Amino acid sequence: MKDRKQMLANAGTDTRLCHIGNDPENFYGFVNPPIVRGSTVLFPDAETMESGNQKYTYGTHATPTTDALCAALDELEGSAGTVLVPSGLAAITVPFLAFLSSGDHALIVDSVYFPCRRFCDTMLSRMGVTVEYYDPAVGAGIEALIRPNTKLVHTEAPGSNTFEMQDIDAIAEIAHRHGCVVTMDNTWATPLYYKPLDHGVDISIHAATKYPSGHSDILMGTVSANTETWERLKDANTQLGICGAPEDSYLILRGLRTMGMRLAHHGRSALAVAEWLEARGDVARVLHPALPSFPGHALWKRDFKGASGIFSFVLEAGSADRFKPKARAFLNALSLFGLGYSWGGYESLAVMVGLADRTICKAPPEGPVIRLQIGLENVEDILADLERGFAAAAAV
Repeated sequence: MKDRKQMLANAGTDTRLCHIGNDPENFYGFVNPPIVRGSTVLFPDAETMESGNQKYTYGTHATPTTDALCAALDELEGSAGTVLVPSGLAAITVPFLAFLSSGDHALIVDSVYFPCRRFCDTMLSRMGVTVEYYDPAVGAGIEALIRPNTKLVHTEAPGSNTFEMQDIDAIAEIAHRHGCVVTMDNTWATPLYYKPLDHGVDISIHAATKYPSGHSDILMGTVSANTETWERLKDANTQLGICGAPEDSYLILRGLRTMGMRLAHHGRSALAVAEWLEARGDVARVLHPALPSFPGHALWKRDFKGASGIFSFVLEAGSADRFKPKARAFLNALSLFGLGYSWGGYESLAVMVGLADRTICKAPPEGPVIRLQIGLENVEDILADLERGFAAAAAV
């Protein structure tokens, strides 16, 4: 056991992904942990039942299967603890509910995942929390926005759909100086390409639905906290009664084993497609942080170890009345790309994104924004399909 832990501590990323989260010695030598389904856990006597002094007490709190996934995520995140929730959105809302109360002020990046904004503008507002959206490029300027009652600063880098970068280190340092908790949605990069807690973030949020799953068949969110915030997060999650299912936990853990190789393939293919798009006259802009032309490229290069498989481009439309007709023609002509939400699976997807909710990061004026999830298909087949889309758009 000790030798194995030491080996993993010094091992490469793919080696660690193959072995973290489960010790075969604990389960009769099986390399995968068992799927333990259960609600009721029995106690040996009344005294133990009263004290709750045993490892497992009820199914919502933990099972050996969910513990295995949490242990793997703590290894990857460098976190004090992780909670599993049924979706990526729940992974955002649980820490918000844990650290915000009526009368508090929260700063939320304007390029945030839209369902997060919807939660802030409805549930948080009804709770009496004041929400203010800020420019992702604010950096150290966040200090001017912090009020005496600011309790939480939420970040997301790159931003949803338009991929704005943020100086997380500067924001976290200033937020902590004022006693704020810093949360980050790190779904795009995963802990393989960016580790939020190493950059001052208190709580790292992921939609495990995406790359950890990798197969478009599971909904799950993960929330990993540092030592300072872990107990409060865990307590809030217990009070809310939210938990991840053992079967889903098992499949996410299985997905982690190949995530490094999948993510590398997604990243290479996506960058090749992005560079191809950038050379086209019918593309106004390509929104990919790994491109030197992207405004946030320097921050990406400074802080991130790689890029994943999702980015956007702006389709040149010519006039506002042609935005939707051109985008619809482009999307409807695609065959290999599916038209669907989510991303991180093995298949390529495309969607026209809506940016009407933005208050600062407005929609580009040149044309509609098309978001691409580049899957594991051959790049030449992906490019051929995109050519069909551009031909259809040109005919509008």
